[in-house]
Amino acid sequence: MADNRLTRRQFVQTGAAGLAGGLLANRIVYANNPTNEKTDDIINYNEQMEYRRAGKCEWMISAVCLGGHWKRVDKMVPGLFGGGGWLGAKLDDPDFEKNRYDVVTQCIERGINYIDACTVQEVIMYSKALKGRRDKMHLGFSWYQEEMRSLSGQAAKAKASGNPKPPGWITKMLKQAMDNGFKKTGLDYVDVWRIVCYEKSSRHQDNEMEEMCEALAWAKKTGRARRTGISSHDRPHIKKWIGSHSDVLDVIVTPYTAKTRMAGTKVESPEEGDPGAYVGKMEDDSWENSLWYAMKKADVAWFGIKPFASGSMFKGDSSPGNPHQEEDDKIARLTLRAILTNPVITAPIPGMINTAQVDNVARSVLQRRALDVKEQAELDAATDRAFANLPYHYRWLNDWNVV
Repeated sequence: MADNRLTRRQFVQTGAAGLAGGLLANRIVYANNPTNEKTDDIINYNEQMEYRRAGKCEWMISAVCLGGHWKRVDKMVPGLFGGGGWLGAKLDDPDFEKNRYDVVTQCIERGINYIDACTVQEVIMYSKALKGRRDKMHLGFSWYQEEMRSLSGQAAKAKASGNPKPPGWITKMLKQAMDNGFKKTGLDYVDVWRIVCYEKSSRHQDNEMEEMCEALAWAKKTGRARRTGISSHDRPHIKKWIGSHSDVLDVIVTPYTAKTRMAGTKVESPEEGDPGAYVGKMEDDSWENSLWYAMKKADVAWFGIKPFASGSMFKGDSSPGNPHQEEDDKIARLTLRAILTNPVITAPIPGMINTAQVDNVARSVLQRRALDVKEQAELDAATDRAFANLPYHYRWLNDWNVV
């Protein structure tokens, strides 16, 4: 049997992008394609965008993508939330529909080719925005409100009442949820079905996870989903399940911020002239048991949510022309540049509320990858401020400082 472990020397010699011993190396096509790589297999290719291999999906995905959330879009469409939260947005509001259409259009113009829609509302809106141009985007789908969080809660209540759900019930309900989503949106397939689990996905019983994996396998077999996976904030649990169910866990969605570092390594600047090299100094052997190594070994696509710590990185409110817009735009670019020094991650997926934010995110890909001393100090100050003032319900982001 081949030894698939990456040795310390191999890591130092190849960096995280080149894994020896049977592990697949990342394929990256940098902006402007300086090494004249093949690009005809990249959907919506734009030479001003960088693309990364999305693990065993074998897709080339833009180095920044569109996250589904629109938490501050009421700054663009006043009154949209009606005094409630962002998921209470009026989905039939014509100004909101135009906003989402315009943002998706600008993403397409900039070469972004993945949208991660993870709630009922998001799938509805992005299905509308993509109508007639599905060939330009990979679409991630989760009919969240009818998936694992809700089903686990219902199963627990039923068990407590002495009338437990029968085996296979979760699989059955997940299938119904997917088909319900298709019926309501007019979709007949999705590129990724990435089920939203509890943040602490270990709260799901093993039998529940097994039934979830059965539903994912069904979706792939029937052509409803080209690839499948989960979102979770539970590092040990993710590692456990990608190790045992790599046949259905092609995509993993986790938090990833400017503070996130790979276990056992110290990030250093890429060498001058190399737009994407990741030079890691080995500090200990913890990387061999880390999540990032397990995900690389399983060859999964890895999308990072909350790159801006749910907006905590910014001083402004994201309204156009606010006094902090220029500073916040710079912090956004510094954050994405820092995240993209790690070629193991497929892409960060920030939510964006206007076309200017799309342009700013795309601009970060074109800038020098390595941060200089002054830029790193600016990013560190913004990150320290953000994490010192995280809302209570986002303090779990600190659990993702080392992966």
